Amino acid sequence: MFKFLLICTLAVASRAEVAEEEDVLVLKKSNLEEALKAHPNILVEFYAPWCGHCKALGPEFAKAAGTLKAEGSAVRLGKVDATEETELAQEYGVRGYPTIKFFKGGEKESPKEYSAGRQADDIVNWLKKRTGPAVDTLAEVTEAESLIADNEVAVIGFFKDANSADAKAYEKAAETTDDIPFAITSDDAIFSKYEVSKDSVILFKKFDEGRNTFDGELTKENLLAFVKSNQLPLVIEFTEQTAPKIFGGEIKSHILMFLPKTAPDFQDKMDQFKKAAEGFKGQILFIFIDSDVDDNQRILEFFGLKKEECPAIRLITLEDEMTKYRPESETITAEAIIGFCKLFIEGKLKPHLMSQDIPEDWDNTPVKILVGKNFEEIAFHPSKNVFIEFYAPWCGHCKQLTPIWEKLGEKYKDSADIIVAKMDSTANEIESVKVHSFPTLKFFPAGDERIVIDYNGERTLEGFTKFLESGGKEGGAPAGDDDDDLDDLES
Repeated sequence: MFKFLLICTLAVASRAEVAEEEDVLVLKKSNLEEALKAHPNILVEFYAPWCGHCKALGPEFAKAAGTLKAEGSAVRLGKVDATEETELAQEYGVRGYPTIKFFKGGEKESPKEYSAGRQADDIVNWLKKRTGPAVDTLAEVTEAESLIADNEVAVIGFFKDANSADAKAYEKAAETTDDIPFAITSDDAIFSKYEVSKDSVILFKKFDEGRNTFDGELTKENLLAFVKSNQLPLVIEFTEQTAPKIFGGEIKSHILMFLPKTAPDFQDKMDQFKKAAEGFKGQILFIFIDSDVDDNQRILEFFGLKKEECPAIRLITLEDEMTKYRPESETITAEAIIGFCKLFIEGKLKPHLMSQDIPEDWDNTPVKILVGKNFEEIAFHPSKNVFIEFYAPWCGHCKQLTPIWEKLGEKYKDSADIIVAKMDSTANEIESVKVHSFPTLKFFPAGDERIVIDYNGERTLEGFTKFLESGGKEGGAPAGDDDDDLDDLES
């Protein structure tokens, strides 16, 4: 009997044991449920071993896991190799890497998507907000000092009466901010330490001015606007870690300076860029991109730039439709950049649309080659039905489609009214057609109405043929419904 009980005990222990790597739980379909019983709150990264984004996140994820473990937190971090645990990845709708989800309260169903940055501080702060109070109470100077020292950005509300209306508004703002720690104090010694004489809200940061004091009517909305306009550096460098803050923030107008860090005048240009940024806090995000970094070449390509053309300035809006702007002068001075930004804010800039030159042999092959300069003439020809693939040279889906698209061109090369064409959308832009993913397939039927139909059918020769023979009805959809499983422009 004793032997039987021992075997059962060992079996249970074996089943419940979850391996760790650098304080991160190694999760599988076979141990996820047991892990959640032992650790009800787990932030889980679904990754692929070959994924560059995952490799960049790895050290920060491990650092966050170590920080929480050292603090004695009950919150843990885990990871799932989605290429091995395909069933688990499918169950949780993993379609890209890394995908990060938060399992709370031991529940396996409907984990929350992680929505903050990819640096250790961002991860830790987000988790603390999700599992603890939105605002920490500071009772001693050492607690305030530790909060400020341990975080890139921290906000402290100085309120003599922690139950006042202003203090309550402050707490409401804290509840909706995931990635920055908020604290509150009524302690006279802390007031004195930071030279605060009346109720105030101060944002402390390890860059630029070092601290910002809120000024104005203390409402939740005003406080959130204050935090959002001061939480990022005047100039933020684009990296794997800062990308979520850049793309996920509320400021959707971005001015970018492409410049190699090795340039002899790097610091001078950076100083000019930073000086210009001072007048546009909360309106335009100023971003620096090291044009020598290999991982940044895709961004240069997106803006039609080559390394040898840098330094360069570009501006983009990331609203429903991405729109790019280029300054008339490439001079990088604070005065020139300020003038460019003012024209943008006043709505006086025209979008910059890229176009290659028209190739001499653009119509010599069954699949016609379109660029920005000949697009209107061909796509909207009143007597032609034109089927166009908008592609990117680096896109894997586009490469898979190429042989089928060429067969389609061959099939209709002698047609009197059907044209099969393609356009490199990384080098050519059209004001009337917005491309959000690759490949995008659009049909431009004959006529003067300038109708555009998206193709959403099967990507087979038979599917394309049915679509064309039906005049764009079989497999078509109103323009604007993009297929969301394709290569996104930010990939």
